[in-house]
Amino acid sequence: MFKKILAIMLALITAVSFAAVDINKATPADLDSIKGIGPSTSTKILDERKSAPFKDWADLIQRVPGIGDKRAAKLSAEGLTVNGDAYKAVEKPAPEKKTTDKKAAPASK
Repeated sequence: MFKKILAIMLALITAVSFAAVDINKATPADLDSIKGIGPSTSTKILDERKSAPFKDWADLIQRVPGIGDKRAAKLSAEGLTVNGDAYKAVEKPAPEKKTTDKKAAPASK
C-alpha cells in the first residue's frame, strides 16, 4: 500500500514539474523555474510585459533583448509558452540560386 501511495505522489510531482509556464501569467518565481531564464532575463520579461502582454513568440523575440530564435526554441522545450502556444520556428525561405542564362554563342569560322 505504501508503495502505491509513493508512486502516486511521485507521478503527481512529475506532472506538476512539467507544467507549462505561460509568459503572460508567470510570476518571477515561475519564470526563474524555467531552465535558461535567470533573474536578469525574468526582470527584462516582466518589465516588457508591464507595457503590454506578449502577443506571440515573434513579439517576445522582438521586445526582449537576448531572446532569439534558438533561445526561444530552448525555452519552449523547457515548458515556456506564449498565450499557451509552444514556439514554432519560422522557416526562412532559402536564398534563390542565381541562374546564369548562357545561350549558345554562334560558332565563328
